[in-house]
Amino acid sequence: MMDLLDRAEALAGGADRSDLLGRLRQARRRLQDPHVRVLVVGELKQGKSQLINALVSAPVCPVDDDVATSVTTVVGWSAAPTAVLIGLPRAADGSPDAEGAHLRRTSVPIDAHARYVTERRAPDGSVVDCSEVGLPRHVLAGGLVLVDTPGVGGIGAADGAATMSALPSADAVLLISDAGQEYSAPEVEFLQQALAVCPNVACVLTKTDLYPHWRAVAELDRRHLQQAGVRAPLIPVSSTLRLLAARRQDRALHDESGFPELVRYLRDEVVDNAGVLARRSVAHDVLTVTDHLLMAGRARLAALEDPAGGEHLIAGLQTGRQNAGDLRRRSARWQQLLADGVTDLGADIEYDLRDRLRRIGREAEEAIEAADPGAVWDEFDEWLSQRVRATVAANFVWAHERAQWLAAQVAAQFDASDVELPELLGGDESEALDLVAQLERVELEQVSRTQKALIAMRGSYGGVLMFGMVTALALGMSIVNPISVGVGVILGGRAYREDKANRVRRRQAEAKGAVKRHLDDVAFQVGKDSKDRLRRLQRVLRDHFTTRADELVRSLDESIRSAREAARTDAGDRAGSLGALRAQVAELESLRAEAQRYAQPTLEAVPA
Repeated sequence: MMDLLDRAEALAGGADRSDLLGRLRQARRRLQDPHVRVLVVGELKQGKSQLINALVSAPVCPVDDDVATSVTTVVGWSAAPTAVLIGLPRAADGSPDAEGAHLRRTSVPIDAHARYVTERRAPDGSVVDCSEVGLPRHVLAGGLVLVDTPGVGGIGAADGAATMSALPSADAVLLISDAGQEYSAPEVEFLQQALAVCPNVACVLTKTDLYPHWRAVAELDRRHLQQAGVRAPLIPVSSTLRLLAARRQDRALHDESGFPELVRYLRDEVVDNAGVLARRSVAHDVLTVTDHLLMAGRARLAALEDPAGGEHLIAGLQTGRQNAGDLRRRSARWQQLLADGVTDLGADIEYDLRDRLRRIGREAEEAIEAADPGAVWDEFDEWLSQRVRATVAANFVWAHERAQWLAAQVAAQFDASDVELPELLGGDESEALDLVAQLERVELEQVSRTQKALIAMRGSYGGVLMFGMVTALALGMSIVNPISVGVGVILGGRAYREDKANRVRRRQAEAKGAVKRHLDDVAFQVGKDSKDRLRRLQRVLRDHFTTRADELVRSLDESIRSAREAARTDAGDRAGSLGALRAQVAELESLRAEAQRYAQPTLEAVPA
């Protein structure tokens, strides 16, 4: 493929086509990026980090019964073991240091990486936000990059939105779940969402060595996937057996661990497929460039070979030039169509987000009415956080699907068959949610015994006095007597209960107000992020189609100019130019034929 690009760049440079050179250089950069990103995701304590350690046969990711992975760790290939901690320097109060204008990268020994990641503290004192590990492992040599994501308490909680936002840039996703129980509803929902934005999704069932009934769980999981319409392979593995097999060099134990099937999936379905797609994309660019160059070369050659038919040829090219002009004018109408589509899409996305958040608000109010929020605030805060992040993730997936639909509609209007959908919604939902203020805490007021007594005494005072006067006048008893004291006790208890109920109602009102403000903040921040994404989408598609129209118009202009120059060439110079021009056209056709072999839609047609 590099040879194809070199030859295509030489020919485009010789034709002084800087616009085509720009496309080829972009294709070269895409081809030179060997990384194939695989996100390893799942709930807490499912064996994600141990799975990566088993794949690379090294304890690079922290594994502990109590401590879970707290930062993202990227594991890729390098000639020698390396570990780099990445993060912003922090001030004494834990906030980002004002002087830390850029990320700080700190190299650490590979055997100390897991400890620093667990503590989230680099040797220089900066807080670790993520880390990179390089290892000389055969499984990573093909460009495979494994991304160990932080464990989440429910796939829609904590970092679930951040994981969802990373899916469009990932080549594959491995959902990790242990063999102790069948899939939960959030896990199946996550798989459905992941399949909408990622080309390859696989399910890995871990810890088969701990659960004798793992085969029954695997069968139940396959049924859940089938019922949900999720077409993803399920691969049972045991990381413990894999690591033990590596230490003992036991091939039978290695096969029993299930890792050979997982490695085959990563190699054949992920790495090789990503390579085929990259080669096909580059071949498509080479095909387009050679078509543009052949347009001018063939026009000049035809005019040289048949000067009498030159005028007819030029007339045909001018018709094509007029059509290209129409294409440009259609581009102006298309830009208006895109602008309208982005406006409509923005309104739909905002409505979807607000509708989801309103449902959360109603559920939150019902939960607040059913209990004293001060007594259950920690659980309520965690629930609300999970629901909000799951909602943002679902809105993100829906927005991504709608954006793809809009791009396809625009491509159809533009009548372009070579459109590749760019990364339309790149970004990170976690960053948007990080800007959202924390939910205001509703504290449970501590009422001391003295305060309780005073509340009861204030409530009982009127009862004691009133019934004391009645009994004194009617029965000749003192004001403070057993009857008045009994009534006072009853009224004091009632006053205390009413005060307690008033406190609960006040906390419920405060909680409802806090939830409303929090959801409004979420809608504001996430809505702003969505609008920014849509503006980027509009610019990317506008520039893409405008560039393609300009390339076509310039190629037709070059063809007309070449044909006219050839038609004006005298007979003596014509004979000398024919040989060189035929050789140039033959080279372009040869390059095009070779690129065509790589651009076939089936894997079998692609050369090794």
